[in-house]
Amino acid sequence: MSSHNLDMSGSKKRKRGERVFRFKTFGENGYPVGFVASSLRENVKALLEYGHLESALCNSATGIKSWSFHLQVHRNALVHLVLFVVEEPIEASLNRHCKQCQYVGWGQHMVCNKKYHFVLPSTDTMVAAACLNNCKVAGGNNNYDDIPAGKSSSLNLLELEGHIMHGVFHSNGFGHLLCVNGAETGSDLPGHQILEFWDRLCTGLRARKVSLNDVSHKKGMELRLIHGVAYSEPWFGRWGYKFGRGTFCVTQQMYQSAIEALQGMPLCLLIHHLADITCNQLGHDISLIFSRYHALSDHSLATLGDLFHFMLELKSRLPTDDQNWCIDSYNPGMLVETSCRWSPKRVEMASRVIVEALKRAHFRWVSRQEVRDAARSYIGDTGLLDFVLKSLGNQIVGNYLVRRSLNPVTKVLEYCLEDLSNVSPNQDGNVMTNTKVKGWYKISRFQLMKDMFYLYKYILKDQKLSTGTTTGIFSAIPMAVRIILDSKYLVKDYRGELPHVKLELGPEGKSNLYCTVMLRNSTQVLDYNKMINNNELLLPPYECVTLKNNATINDLKLEVERNFKEIYWGLKSFVVETIANLSIDAKGTDMVFGLVEVGGKIVLEGSNKDMRGGGLGLVREHEGPILECGSVNCIVDCPCGAKDDDGERMVCCDICEVWQHTVCVRIPNNEQVPHIFICNRCEREIVLLPSP
Repeated sequence: MSSHNLDMSGSKKRKRGERVFRFKTFGENGYPVGFVASSLRENVKALLEYGHLESALCNSATGIKSWSFHLQVHRNALVHLVLFVVEEPIEASLNRHCKQCQYVGWGQHMVCNKKYHFVLPSTDTMVAAACLNNCKVAGGNNNYDDIPAGKSSSLNLLELEGHIMHGVFHSNGFGHLLCVNGAETGSDLPGHQILEFWDRLCTGLRARKVSLNDVSHKKGMELRLIHGVAYSEPWFGRWGYKFGRGTFCVTQQMYQSAIEALQGMPLCLLIHHLADITCNQLGHDISLIFSRYHALSDHSLATLGDLFHFMLELKSRLPTDDQNWCIDSYNPGMLVETSCRWSPKRVEMASRVIVEALKRAHFRWVSRQEVRDAARSYIGDTGLLDFVLKSLGNQIVGNYLVRRSLNPVTKVLEYCLEDLSNVSPNQDGNVMTNTKVKGWYKISRFQLMKDMFYLYKYILKDQKLSTGTTTGIFSAIPMAVRIILDSKYLVKDYRGELPHVKLELGPEGKSNLYCTVMLRNSTQVLDYNKMINNNELLLPPYECVTLKNNATINDLKLEVERNFKEIYWGLKSFVVETIANLSIDAKGTDMVFGLVEVGGKIVLEGSNKDMRGGGLGLVREHEGPILECGSVNCIVDCPCGAKDDDGERMVCCDICEVWQHTVCVRIPNNEQVPHIFICNRCEREIVLLPSP
């Protein structure tokens, strides 16, 4: 976490008496402010009244402003987390068009005038931002020569990677959660607390929709795959994020079918299948893992979805392990610490010698000294023997559970073997659970994570399952996994339906309407009423407009112009001309609420003075396209069906200049894009050309 003693080229230390907010309730309605406005930009303005203006991070030339909030995570803590809010005008933005909007399918949204960044920097990113700013101020030799002159310190902070959290909102209410780095990456805050904080902000500020790119990992496993199999939704689904858009033309129906295919995979058939296409040891190890959790569960675990769901639920009830374990290689028996001075092979050999000694005792309880003496004949290293005996309590080696207990009479440690072969699945897939064994099982969080990683690696990710020998339902595993991993753009709709209608009686009372605008298309004559009713027009989202009950049509036009000019960069010179979806030709002096009911939807048509072209493809003179997708000069036509950029790596044909995914044209991700690339279509045309 960041200290309140910030040093970013003059950023002030927190003054005595400056307000500190509670992290766990910040963003709730009423703390620090009541979020009563219907629009995000108005609620952000209200919030910033409580922030500390960071003058060292502001730039009067570009209009960038920055505020800070000191957040107390733990009561009486001396060190506080700092939330920075950066207001970025479009004129100061290095990237006017938003790539995140394009990737998630919002490319037809209009470019907004402002972005609001909410950043929880880590200690490392705070130091890096300070270094960048100090190097610029000093003007000496440094490694930051590519930094543009006059660039704001706030932009330095925004461009750094590794923040605890970085989210951004456009002034129209759409936003993106750009990164979350929890305990897995060294943060003092766990991921779920960061997401709860972000969710409170989005709810309180009245965001419309928020997207994120789910690339979350846990112990080397991709969470959207693990949680998809276990819960039918990604990890972010706990906060309402759902499938938004898939890469490589993956659809929501494909995603759902892939989830169902993996969840319904029968465990009994899976064991036999793995044994047929892999080494016997792999099938044995996986069977042992299945048996372990069958014995722990109070209900039948029949499918892969049942197993992963039970394992994740069990993990949440186990205490956190503080030991630093290694999961590079898996051994279903002994767990070896990374600091152990004996190799895993020697530890494994010693554990098997001890098991053989216990087997000769015919499954009776044997004292530690007896076991040590019997194994001493085969292992000369007494230190290794003592280490293994200490570690073997309630661990599985082969088909046996090594039990360890303190004799209540003699106060001597004793060991015994339990044969686990009678808890393996039978031919019908049922498990003959031994209630005695169930009580003897002792499992740590680390053991569970190792088991889960083993299943993840050899069932979900192992390329052996995609070989030509794989048939039947198991041939669907690699494809289903690929579809789930390609479904990484998630979206949460925070607004749902339009807000509650405001109605105040009397001529001076105020009421709400919901308005949007459309640019006049001078080249075509269109039936706008029909197109609006059939949702055939791509319009900006409706904005809540509050008018007096005696307001006229002219008042409505002025208020709509003011709102949309404030929100959208492409509408700075927008002038409302007519109301497109009114059945009658209204005059400017007519009363609005005599023609439109309170809470109704209105579409107003108008034009820009500084526009050229026609339709929503308009561009501002000398400044570029007004849509987030930017220029449409690049043509995407991939074999997978993709027609626009989805954020995956692409290559352009040097003849037809059409872009395609590198993976779809058989260029692996671990290989560089060739300097010259010709697509299959152009290759075929070249072959068909007549010889000279």
